[in-house]
Amino acid sequence: MSHSSRRDFLRHAAAAAAFASLARVVPAADKPAASVSFGLVTYLWARDWDLPTLIKNCTTAKVLGVELRTTHAHGVEPKLTADERKDVKKRFDDSPVKLVGLGSAEEFHNPDPKKLEQSIETTKAFIKLSHDVGGSGVKVRPNDLPKGVAPEKTIEQIGKSLNIVGAFAADYGQQIRLEVHGGCARLPIIKQIMDVATRPNVAVCWNSNDSDKEQPGIEQNFNLVKARLGKTTHVRQLDTPGYPFQEVLKLFVQAGYNGWWLLEAGGKDPADRVAALGQQRELFEQMLAKAMG
Repeated sequence: MSHSSRRDFLRHAAAAAAFASLARVVPAADKPAASVSFGLVTYLWARDWDLPTLIKNCTTAKVLGVELRTTHAHGVEPKLTADERKDVKKRFDDSPVKLVGLGSAEEFHNPDPKKLEQSIETTKAFIKLSHDVGGSGVKVRPNDLPKGVAPEKTIEQIGKSLNIVGAFAADYGQQIRLEVHGGCARLPIIKQIMDVATRPNVAVCWNSNDSDKEQPGIEQNFNLVKARLGKTTHVRQLDTPGYPFQEVLKLFVQAGYNGWWLLEAGGKDPADRVAALGQQRELFEQMLAKAMG
């Protein structure tokens, strides 16, 4: 075996091992005990924290997992050089905070083939970046059903695009996490997309939308996607009125979920975001104990 062939073999073997460790919901007969951790998306409360500040504040709040959303002050973007990527990885490796993954804003509904191809290629760049900085996956969005295009055609396009980026991600040991978002946010639509997106490392990122509660009810809607849940889940503040976070957490526990509930937050910033983050973590721990009781 040539040096380059051996190198490719080892990279693919490592990627396969990493992929095997990604959180999945498994059939009930083989279902392990749930393991749900609380983390942060940089979407709102951490949007203006540079990387050292982000790690410091998460450590202080004992919120030990983070998804880095693109365009924020952390600066972890595909333009980083190889040395800069190593520095990002080392910062997390030297801290108690785990880099759960990257949050891209890429989406696959656009009927313009050139724009769709651009989104696919940018997603591939985020996949490489996540691999290099120590993440385990990349968040993407569906993200709409354009007017004038048959919904079935758009759903098929999104699903096929997810298979393309999923195949690429598998070589890097990464999961593709489809955020339940935008004009495709109703869970029956997400289920249709995932029926096309059959790659095993393409997963659903539950997003705690009000539409989750629509008929026939939140448990039935949850059941549509529970077998495809990925490593990350997005939540608002857990004491937000009107959304049944306790009920949903119980469903996750019953499904044997192994992954992260990541706070996206919402509304007006609290006066002390670090303290508020710690309070949300404490509330999560109380809710988790109840859900597992």
